[in-house]
Amino acid sequence: MSPRFSLPRRQMAALGATLGAGIAATLATKASAAVPAPLIDASGPPSETAGVPVPPGQIDHAIAQLDGLADGLLGKTGIPGLAIAVVRDGKTVYAKGFGVRKAGEAALVDQHTVFQLASLSKSVGATVVARQIGLGGLAWDTPVIKHLPWFALSDEWVTRHVTIGDLYAHRSGLAEHAGDDLEDLGYDRRAVLERLRWLPLGAFRDDYAYTNFGLTAAAEATAAAAGTDWATLSDAAIYRPLGMSSTSSRFHDFISMPNHAAGHVRLGGQWEAKYQRQPDAQSPAGGVSSSVNDMAKWMAMVLQGGQYGAETIVAEEALLPALTAQVISNPSASAAARPGLYGFGFGVGTQPSGRVTISHSGAFAMGAGTNYMLIPSLGLGIVVLSNAFPVGAVEAISASFTDLVQFGTVTRDWFTAYGQLMIGLTAPFGSLTGKAPPSSPSPPADLQTYAGTYNNDYYGPAVILLSNKGLTLKIGPEGSQYPLRHWDGPVFVYAPTGENATDDSVSKVTFTAGNSGRASALEIEFYAASGKGEFVRG
Repeated sequence: MSPRFSLPRRQMAALGATLGAGIAATLATKASAAVPAPLIDASGPPSETAGVPVPPGQIDHAIAQLDGLADGLLGKTGIPGLAIAVVRDGKTVYAKGFGVRKAGEAALVDQHTVFQLASLSKSVGATVVARQIGLGGLAWDTPVIKHLPWFALSDEWVTRHVTIGDLYAHRSGLAEHAGDDLEDLGYDRRAVLERLRWLPLGAFRDDYAYTNFGLTAAAEATAAAAGTDWATLSDAAIYRPLGMSSTSSRFHDFISMPNHAAGHVRLGGQWEAKYQRQPDAQSPAGGVSSSVNDMAKWMAMVLQGGQYGAETIVAEEALLPALTAQVISNPSASAAARPGLYGFGFGVGTQPSGRVTISHSGAFAMGAGTNYMLIPSLGLGIVVLSNAFPVGAVEAISASFTDLVQFGTVTRDWFTAYGQLMIGLTAPFGSLTGKAPPSSPSPPADLQTYAGTYNNDYYGPAVILLSNKGLTLKIGPEGSQYPLRHWDGPVFVYAPTGENATDDSVSKVTFTAGNSGRASALEIEFYAASGKGEFVRG
């Protein structure tokens, strides 16, 4: 997903990173003071002291209400299906599915149904990196080019110094979602990473910008150091040791699973399985698929500092930096607001109760909404996976559950709060979207003057084809073609497609006249956000 949407994607990252911190909550009720044996550890340092006690039985009561929370949101949103799991003190204490895997079909979601995790993959992948760091020979501050000598950014000094941790914390200077547009065009992982060198950079280690392919470069460096590919490394380092038999970093494995959920988008008020997201190019950032049953094992391991049962899966000293704040992801909007923080692939927040949370959200505009939240001080975690594009439902379930855990009541309407934030994530792109064409447009030049090849270092060539049907834009390594429709004068429009362009999106293509009488350049609005939207005739 991309910053082209009206809601900046850094807000999505901040949302997933700090469920309790991103929206300042005014508590409607407070837990009673007359409770026995509150679960507050007063033996630690002041920074670990929570402000609200959790009385005995309150967590069990919260778990008992999950069925009602899930059923209520399914009824309110119409989402076809979702699944929830809860871990407590290293054990799975709740795992259940709701609804169906695909709208219009009878197969039910259960705790073993496999969903695409979207950006929850970042946290899962960070534990793969931490595992390798714990084994030695690698560190969060290892420069990426030590193991990916072909990788480069537009600044030579930054290229030499950017580390695995910098890229997992989204502080490399790359712009939000750099490279996602290339993935939509059909470029593979290596090609996208090689083309990042053409993009302008922001302030190195000062600017937070949520970037799938920057993080992917760090994961690729980790896999190269291990002498294998990322998917194989993930399986060997985390999935097999934890017994996550339904989890994979390969799309082929996901789509081959008999019990997998189809992704859905909402069209005309109805949920439809219209698209299928294929995220292999950015697998470390968004390509993991898993069940809540498997994710419960992973959450238990994280909550126990890298331990699972009697086995050390990840060295605690390598995992801890990933789970703790490394960068401000969302500065406070007011003096009363909590900031959003980010570790290495993990969001770090503070609840209204004063408890630290570790969390992340994931979203595919093509049909996935996911979330997990961990409360380390309580040894508690919840994961919610759905087969529908983001509407705030999964975040609302997690927030309502953690309210029930800590306060004994749901403190606000979380679905409405998060739902408002999600609207922009699936809004159509384009300044002309929803607008009627001019009633008396200026005519274009002779169409022959527009035909030809226009070059761009980052995107590759854009070819304007002319036929008896008019002009067509041909772009990308697969030669995708988009018919152009005249709008006004030198401006044409087309309907872009992909994860970053939801239905009804409209992009302008504006031609610049040259001295020869032929167009000398064109600008594609859909690609202008990268700063590289101009294509020059070769």
